Amino acid sequence: MTSKAHSVHYPSVAPTARIAQPEDVDAVTETIVDAFAEDPTWAWAFPDPALRPSQHAAVWRLVVEGAVRYPWVWLREGAAATAVWVPPGGTDMTPEQESHLDALLLRLPGTAGTRAKRTFEAFERAHPRDAPHFYLSLLATRPEQRGNGYGLGLLAANLRLVDEAGTPAYLEASNVANIRLYERYGFVVRDRFATPDDGPEVVTMWREPVPAS
Repeated sequence: MTSKAHSVHYPSVAPTARIAQPEDVDAVTETIVDAFAEDPTWAWAFPDPALRPSQHAAVWRLVVEGAVRYPWVWLREGAAATAVWVPPGGTDMTPEQESHLDALLLRLPGTAGTRAKRTFEAFERAHPRDAPHFYLSLLATRPEQRGNGYGLGLLAANLRLVDEAGTPAYLEASNVANIRLYERYGFVVRDRFATPDDGPEVVTMWREPVPAS
């Protein structure tokens, strides 16, 4: 990464965004927990609304800790929005973190742990491995900040860097309502997969890099 990637300016929506540091893990996690509380897929995977916030916090914190190893977790000023990317050649988590996640999920009460674990496994099976790419693991905006363009502004700023690298990008739309938004930024539908136990459909999307004009 060059120094210019550490502070991205997108005047139409926000003054600055920066690369999250290990000390930002709590802020990034809190933004994701708030944003995904009612997500069709991840609310279904963790069905108890009373337990969901703490369960999401434990799970997303592991994901964020895994991603923050790379300089590709982005945080908007005030933690209004965050984007969690894994760069080409990277992994979502370390083997130790993956083991911790498995153990965490299996400790969940009732059938919730099995459902959540099988949901993560479905995401993993669908993930393409045939070409290097940037993986947008999570894009989240705090609910009270929605409608201001902060999350999509952050996405646009990140994609400019992805284009500079000349590398494709991949994501999963856990909420199919967001497909058209992602299409506006160059993503196209790649495939679809069902979550276990007749759960919600998830759409995978791919984006080829856009050459500089």
